[in-house]
Amino acid sequence: MMSNLLEIRNISKSFGHKAVLKDVTFNVPAGLIVGFIGDNGAGKSTTFKTILGLISQDRGKVKIFGKENLDKHIKFKEDIGVVFDAMNLPAHLTIKQLNHVFKKLFGAWDQDHFYRLVHSFSLPMDKKVNTFSRGMSMKLSVAVALSHNAKLLLLDEATGGLDPSSRDDLLNELKSFVDKSNGGILLSSHIMTDVEKIASHIVIMKDGEILLNEEKDKVLESYTVIDVDEGQLAELDEEIVLAKRNHGSYWSVLVSDQQKLPNGVTANTISIEEISVFLTRSEDIERSVTD
Repeated sequence: MMSNLLEIRNISKSFGHKAVLKDVTFNVPAGLIVGFIGDNGAGKSTTFKTILGLISQDRGKVKIFGKENLDKHIKFKEDIGVVFDAMNLPAHLTIKQLNHVFKKLFGAWDQDHFYRLVHSFSLPMDKKVNTFSRGMSMKLSVAVALSHNAKLLLLDEATGGLDPSSRDDLLNELKSFVDKSNGGILLSSHIMTDVEKIASHIVIMKDGEILLNEEKDKVLESYTVIDVDEGQLAELDEEIVLAKRNHGSYWSVLVSDQQKLPNGVTANTISIEEISVFLTRSEDIERSVTD
């Protein structure tokens, strides 16, 4: 059994009367990158904050490295690398000065690796961090997260503000981190191609609920959207219908297994992006799909 670095079980959270997370469950196993997809306001950042214990859930459990309440296990803090959309790095310092800070802060700080990443991300060593663009700050945050031998990376919109070639460099570094360390990554993004490029697992969230939690390859091989009339719709096996939309004379239906389609119904090839848009825009979600 592959070990889970992160387990989220039935997490719910409300602010006042507004339910922000509704019974959220998914895992980040060792050696895998999980792409966490959803529109702004879907609950992704709240999920991250709950994982990190920055806010407390109303119900449910978060386990990191098999333990709850990570605050009590300070020695594990180093094992998590975190990048949030707005990172707070000491603004008045240069990268060179930051390196000294992190050397003291992290027992497992790897200066050579850090400098290699800084170089590969084309970041200036002697400029103060507060002069950095948003994209540069993101790259620096990722370089830091990747340089203290963490086992689990939590990256919330970490490719935000980056041009395509910088995004590529960053994604390649994330991939090589997982390959080398057998670590795990939870990567939230609304840039679908990033997720599709490196994630092996896809979790799609809408309005605080998980609509899809599945291996990427399985989604790409088996899932499809079909257009059918009322008669054909009635013939579909309910088990495979995930969501449907009415277009007047016909229905578009997202199904999870194109092998089970009735004769005469043709399957279209479909990208993760199209599936995500279909799920998050659909008026009738049959039920959430879990593994």
